[in-house]
Amino acid sequence: MNHDHKIKSGWSFTGNNGDFRLEQPDRSSFLYFPLVNEGGMMSSVSPKLHGQVTSGHNTFLTPPLSVEDLHNSRASRNFWVYIEGQGAWSATGDSARQNAAVYGEGADESLLEAGLLWHKVSRNNKELGLGAQITSFVPCGNDKVELMKVVLTNSGTKELTLTPTAAIPLYARSADDLRDHRHVTSLLNRTYTSAYGVEVQPALSFDERGHRVNHTSYGVFGAAEGGAQPVGFFPVQEEFIGEGGSLDWPEAVVRNLAPEIGEGGGIHKEGYEALGGLRFAEVTLAPGQSHSYVVVLAIENDRIGVPALMAKYGSTEAFDTLLEESKTFWAEKVNTVEFHTGDHAADEWMKWVTLQPVLRRLYGNSFLPYHDYGRGGRGWRDLWQDCLALLIMEPADVRSLLLNNYAGVRIDGSNATIIGQQPGEFIADRNNIPRVWMDHGAWPFLTTMLYLDQSGDLDFLLQEQTYFRDSFMSRCRERDTSWEPGAGSSLQTSAGEVYTGTILEHILLQNLVPFFNVGEHNNILLEGADWNDGLDMAAQRGESVTFTAFYASNLLDLSRLLITLKERTGGDTLELAEEMTLLLDSLGESVNYESIPAKHGLLDRYYGAAPNKVSGIRVQLKLEQVAADLARKAEWIFDHLRRNEWVESGHGDGWFNGYYNNDGERVEGEFAEGTRMTLTGQVFPLLGHAAAPEQISSIVSAVERNLFDDKIGYRLNSNFGGIQQNLGRAFGFAFGHKENGAMFSHMTVMYGNALYKRGFVKEGRKVLDSLYSLSANFEVSRMYPGIPEYINEQGRGMYTYLTGSASWMLLTMVTEVFGVKGRLGDLLLQPKLVKEQFDAEGRASIKTIFAGRELKVVYTASGSVEYGEYQIHAVKLNGAEVTLQRVSEGAMILRSLLSALPEGQIHLLEVELA
Repeated sequence: MNHDHKIKSGWSFTGNNGDFRLEQPDRSSFLYFPLVNEGGMMSSVSPKLHGQVTSGHNTFLTPPLSVEDLHNSRASRNFWVYIEGQGAWSATGDSARQNAAVYGEGADESLLEAGLLWHKVSRNNKELGLGAQITSFVPCGNDKVELMKVVLTNSGTKELTLTPTAAIPLYARSADDLRDHRHVTSLLNRTYTSAYGVEVQPALSFDERGHRVNHTSYGVFGAAEGGAQPVGFFPVQEEFIGEGGSLDWPEAVVRNLAPEIGEGGGIHKEGYEALGGLRFAEVTLAPGQSHSYVVVLAIENDRIGVPALMAKYGSTEAFDTLLEESKTFWAEKVNTVEFHTGDHAADEWMKWVTLQPVLRRLYGNSFLPYHDYGRGGRGWRDLWQDCLALLIMEPADVRSLLLNNYAGVRIDGSNATIIGQQPGEFIADRNNIPRVWMDHGAWPFLTTMLYLDQSGDLDFLLQEQTYFRDSFMSRCRERDTSWEPGAGSSLQTSAGEVYTGTILEHILLQNLVPFFNVGEHNNILLEGADWNDGLDMAAQRGESVTFTAFYASNLLDLSRLLITLKERTGGDTLELAEEMTLLLDSLGESVNYESIPAKHGLLDRYYGAAPNKVSGIRVQLKLEQVAADLARKAEWIFDHLRRNEWVESGHGDGWFNGYYNNDGERVEGEFAEGTRMTLTGQVFPLLGHAAAPEQISSIVSAVERNLFDDKIGYRLNSNFGGIQQNLGRAFGFAFGHKENGAMFSHMTVMYGNALYKRGFVKEGRKVLDSLYSLSANFEVSRMYPGIPEYINEQGRGMYTYLTGSASWMLLTMVTEVFGVKGRLGDLLLQPKLVKEQFDAEGRASIKTIFAGRELKVVYTASGSVEYGEYQIHAVKLNGAEVTLQRVSEGAMILRSLLSALPEGQIHLLEVELA
C-alpha cells in the first residue's frame, strides 16, 4: 500500500524485518506489546514493563490486568537501583518520583526499540548520570519462561555506587481470584527462596474446577554479570513495601534496607502475597562502565528445577544466544509471505499484519490487556478464519485442521460453541445456555473453498467425519432429555453406532437448513446473533438479510462445485444421509419458496426425521440434480433480495437493507429521524453474487456518503440514535465505539476484498489504504504497527493484535492485490496493482507458498503501471518461458509444472506486464 499524504508516525521502521523505534513511548497510554511462544507462555509488556505473564486463565504469574491497569496499577516488572547519595530510581521508569516528574524538565529520556516479538526500552536520567536498557522476550520452544536482561550504565561523569533490586509481584493463581477471595487465596501461598530467586507453589487452587491440590509453581530468578547470585531476597510483598509504602515507592529500596538471607536451604514463608524480590550485590561503576543482570520469570507444572533453569537461561551469554534464535524463528514464520512495493514502510507494516493471525492462534481471544474477557480459547468463527491465514503461511497443516473442525457440526445445521484445546475437540455447553449464531454455518465453506482452490484436493470433500451432539436440538429450540454427557458428544444412529458423513454432506447441511429457517420477511432468522455478536436482542423476529446473501452465494458456489466434481472425478452420484433428502425438496415434492409456512413445515419434518440421531441409511443422489436444487435456491434468494431488500435513496443511489429487528421492522433506510445504514449489509451481497453488477456503483456511492469519515475511516454503521433493545446490545455502546459506528477493521477489510473481487480496484484500494493510514498514524492511533480490532471516534486503535481482520488483510493482499490465487489447484495470476504500488523500476513482488513450493512472483511493467492499462504479456519460471493458459481473468499456470520443481528453494516467477 502507498498513499499520497505523508503519515506522521511516532514510530519508524529501522530495517527489513519489521523492527521499529519509538521515542518517549511512555508518553502514550494503553500501549502494550505481545511476548509469546508455542509452548503456552503468554506475556504482554508496556513501555514501563507493566503487563501480565500467564500460561492460561488459571495460571497467572503476575496479576491479571486490563488496559486501565497499565497506568493505574503499581505492580510491574520493576528493577530498582539505589544510588548512593541520590536515592531510589527505577530502571523501568516506574517509581513515584519518576511518575511525578513525567511532565517536567527532570523526566527520563526513553526509547523503545522492538521487533518480531522482542522488546527493548532504553532509559536515561541526565541528572543522575545513570542509564538502563531492558530487553524482554519469551524464548521460542516449550518452556514457560520470560526473560529480561537489564544493563545499567554510568552515563555521567562521576563514579556511581549502586544497589540493584528486582521486584516482580508473584500473583501465582487464577484470574478468578483477583476479585473473588483475593486475600483468602493468598493464604494458600507457599513461598520458597533458593540460591537464585523466589518461588511460589500455592497449596490449593480455588477456581471453577473446585478446591484441588495445586502443583503449578511460579518463580522469579536472577543472576548478575558473570553468574553472580543475588545476595538476599524480599519474598513477601508487604515486608518489601513497608508500612505505608507501595510498589512504586517501597521502603526496602528507598531506605536501602538489608534483604533476608536464607539460612540452611533458604527462606520459607506461608500465607502472604509473594514478591520476586531479588537483591543483588552493591556495584560501583566508573563513567561509561556498564553492569548487566538477567531475570527469569518461569511457570512450571511442579516445583521448578532452579539449577537447570538457570543453567539454560540465567546468563547474559545464554540470553543473547536465545534472543537471536527467537528473532530468527519469528522472522522465518512471518517471512513466509513478503511484499515489495513502492512503499517500504507499508511492506514492513504488513509483516506485523502477517504475524497477527499467529498471535491469535497462540493467545486465543484473551490474555492481552484489551482482551480481558473469556478464559482463552477460540470461537467457532475463529477456527475457520484463522485457517485463511494458515492457508497462505502454513498450508501443509490446514487439511487436518479443516477435517477436525467439521466434527463440530450438529445434524440440525448448527454447531458446538465450546471448543476444546485439542484439534477437533468440541465440548457440550457447560453453562447450558442455548445459543445459535446464525452466521456460523456460512464460514466453513468459504474457508474450504479457498483450500480446494489452493490445493486442488477434491478428495477432501469425500472424507468422512463425525457430527457433534449434546442436549440441544432443532437449533437450540428443543432439548434432548435423553442425552447425558456419558453418552458422548458424537451423533449416533438409531442402532447406537457413531455416524459419519462426508465433508460435503456437512457443508450441504450447514447451508441447506438455514435456507428454510426464515422469518416473516422470508430472510434467514437472526437467532442469537450473526457475526456481529452485538446484534443479540432479536432472536424471535429478527432477520439477517446480509447473511441470507452469504448463504445464497454459498449455495450457488456449491452447485458449481458439484458440477466440477462430476467433471473431475467422473462420478455422477453423491451419498447423503437419507433424512437430508427432505432439504433437497426439488428432488421430491418442491416447496413454494415464497411460502414461509411451507418452509417452516419442511424444516419441522426434517427435525422430526433427525432428532439428535439418524437412521444411518444413506442414499445415492445424482450430482446434477443436487446441483440444480442448490442453484434454484440460490437464484430464488438473489431475486428475492434484489426485489425486496434494495433501499432506494433520495440521492439517486441505493443499498441493501441488512436486518429486521425484533419488532419485525426493516432496520435500514432513509427515515425522518435520519439515515440508517450498515456496512455489513453491503459487504456480503458484494462479496458473493447477490449484488447485481449494476448495483455496485450505487452501493459504493451510498457507503461513501453515509459511512465514510475522514477521521476514522469506514464506519460499521451510521448513527441509529439511542439504544435499540429490539436489535442488540451494540447500540448501548456510545456511537463511534466498537460495534456501534466505529471503524471495525474486519468488515472494512472484507469490504475492500469484495470491491477488488468485483473489479472495483480503485475503490477497494482506497478502503485498504484508509485502514493502513489510520493505523500507522501514531500521533492519532497510538498503537504499534498492525491492525486494531477497531478505531474509535477519536481515531485511536483499539483491541490491538488479536483480530480476524489481519487474516482477511493478508488474504486480500495475496489473492486480490497481487493476484496470486488458486483455481482448484492451478495457479492463477491476476494482479490488481495500482500505480503507487510499483517501485521506481516499475516492479512489485510477493514471496509466498503455492503447491508446496516457495515462489517469488515479480511483476515488471514495461509500459503503463495504471490498473486496467496493463495485462500479463509473458511469464518466466526460473528464467525459462512458460506457456500460459489464458483465461478471461488472467493467466493460469498448471500445478503440475510447479509440483515438478525441487523443494527447499525459492523459485522465481517473472511476470511481464504490458
